[in-house]
Amino acid sequence: MMTSRERLMATLRGEPVDRPAVNFYEIGGFKVDPSDPDEFNVYNDPTWQPLLQLAEEQTDLIRMRSSVRPRSHEVEMSLDKRRPVRNSAGEKTIEQKAKISNGTRAANCRDEFFQTEKYMEDGRRFRRVTLKIGDRTMTSLTRRSPEVDTIWTIEHLLKSIDDLKAYLQLPDEVFAEQVSAANLVEEDKKLGDRGIVMVDTEDPICAAAYLFSMEDFTIVALTEQKLFHRLLEKLSGHIYTRTEETAKAFGGHLWRIYGPEYATEPYLPPHLFKEYVVRYTGPMVETIGKYGGFARIHCHGRIRAVLDYIVEMGAAAIEPIEPPPQGDVELEYVRREYGRELVLFGNIEIADVENKEPSEFEKLVEKTLKDGTIGEGKGFVLMPSSAPTGREITPRMMANYQTMIRLTTGFNL
Repeated sequence: MMTSRERLMATLRGEPVDRPAVNFYEIGGFKVDPSDPDEFNVYNDPTWQPLLQLAEEQTDLIRMRSSVRPRSHEVEMSLDKRRPVRNSAGEKTIEQKAKISNGTRAANCRDEFFQTEKYMEDGRRFRRVTLKIGDRTMTSLTRRSPEVDTIWTIEHLLKSIDDLKAYLQLPDEVFAEQVSAANLVEEDKKLGDRGIVMVDTEDPICAAAYLFSMEDFTIVALTEQKLFHRLLEKLSGHIYTRTEETAKAFGGHLWRIYGPEYATEPYLPPHLFKEYVVRYTGPMVETIGKYGGFARIHCHGRIRAVLDYIVEMGAAAIEPIEPPPQGDVELEYVRREYGRELVLFGNIEIADVENKEPSEFEKLVEKTLKDGTIGEGKGFVLMPSSAPTGREITPRMMANYQTMIRLTTGFNL
């Protein structure tokens, strides 16, 4: 029998395995502390403990880690909204350093332009970012409630074309980062044969789109394409540097690149996926491959029209391959048409994990395993599209997670 590390690496290389891998995505992936008594830590609820233990002991673990310490402004505001913003309960803090004088600028001059305020209000945590550039002031605001492990953005930083033009005037030094693969290497050694470490990163379109509300993003991306290209070019610099340094120091590993879904239907037409994703995310995929790594494209929703572009980029894998109605393509089709080029991760909807009766969920998992492994292809990993964000794990949810493990470990290829 293969170890989880052997199984996952063989899957990524398109080699034979003893059985499909099974992974719970963020559960066992995100770094959480169930012993932390913080009221905003949903994972300290007793109902979470058996599920966390199940993931640690019986799934093929894929740890999701970043090489950026501390996180940059863009990474903090990326699609990865589930990590809590820690702050002492009841305290109001303002993080602002003195402006650099005498016309000199440090390697990272973010504090010349950005001010961050964290505060509590009505039992919820808020984080306001203020950007001042020239005579223009812009703000964003996020909110977090103790009962849900999600950070909601209730005000986005850029609200007009003039805001975007001002943002483009920021010096490149604002986006400089401290990149280190040390924590990746350490986690990889600690994990041993239980699984693998996956480098987690946004791409340029993710960093760009999150600056706007979804409505404003789609309008700007459709009607101000030259300006949007300028934004992508500006944001790609530090992301490419991070990717190169990390891929070189931590070669041969799996990566998750999130953000391409912003350029899928119904938000943008497929030709703009080529313009905004292939053109700017493609170099990341190429760099990862240059050092022996595997780029997994994270893309929710309707992917049928962009699958050829994802293959064109040279991606090694794709997830979560959502079935209709959340997506627009069946797993069996993706396996048949693209399984020779792509390792497939999915395609269990988190809503089904949470809501389907165990008997119906069992049938769903059986079909998914069959569709994900039918015919010839690189490999398949059974995985839900996300993870619960609430404080309570119900008996139904626990039973359905157990079903995923039971059926996968007993599946004959």
